[in-house]
Amino acid sequence: MSTFMGELIGTMILIIFGGGVVANVSLNKSKAQGGGWIVVALAWGLAVSVAVYAVGGFSGAHINPAVTLGLAAIGEFAWSDVPMYIIAQVIGGMLGGIVVYFHFLPHWKATDDKAVKLGVFSTDPAIPHTFSNLLSEFIGTAVLLVGLLSIGANKFSEGLNPLIVGFLIVAIGLSLGGTTGYAINPARDLGPRIAHAILPIPGKGGSNWTYSWIPVVGPVLGGIFGALFYQAVFTGKVTSLFWIWTAVCAGVLAITFMLGKKGTHAIPHGNKIEN
Repeated sequence: MSTFMGELIGTMILIIFGGGVVANVSLNKSKAQGGGWIVVALAWGLAVSVAVYAVGGFSGAHINPAVTLGLAAIGEFAWSDVPMYIIAQVIGGMLGGIVVYFHFLPHWKATDDKAVKLGVFSTDPAIPHTFSNLLSEFIGTAVLLVGLLSIGANKFSEGLNPLIVGFLIVAIGLSLGGTTGYAINPARDLGPRIAHAILPIPGKGGSNWTYSWIPVVGPVLGGIFGALFYQAVFTGKVTSLFWIWTAVCAGVLAITFMLGKKGTHAIPHGNKIEN
């Protein structure tokens, strides 16, 4: 298996399980409907573990552009391979969304709520507020990268690492996920959102593209910052890129905050516009 196919299949597995559990607990007439947040968070963690077990030996199982960019920023991954990995991840996310669509085929017509249907494929905020939503995705992804690098610095019994990584995802979901649905992965959100846009889902409504930049930009900023923060604080290697990226993140968040103060942070939530 090539590294491209490894990342594509790994991300597809992630979305089949992750998008699948959201469909399972939210679509009408599913026997698991109403399963709740703990079920969702646990399934997403196991989804990551299975994906890492499946393709970790072929591509390293980044299955997340924020991870790929974070590792490249600290010199643990070649920048020349970054575009190929990200393309594979987004395609894998889209294909995973398509598989989930077909698996739950009769349930789309049985479900009237457009926001619920979109929620199977992509994230949206509990309280729409651009600065807070962006900050949530930034923090969640920064914690993800610090956690991943910390796990990598420890020795476990052979084959146990993917399971520990899954526990990290569960912890993030249970602790930080309720604000935005914890995309913490641009491919996890963008790929399935594209699938939602092109699939013939009955009564699906729009794909909320106005919000879609937040689960891309937030994780990219947070993933790179988290990796650089780990390198600087945990290993003592403070680079100029750490200070530059810290300034970039602070600048983006400050601009977003100021725009919000001016009342320009209205973003779609379901079928409504809320401030």
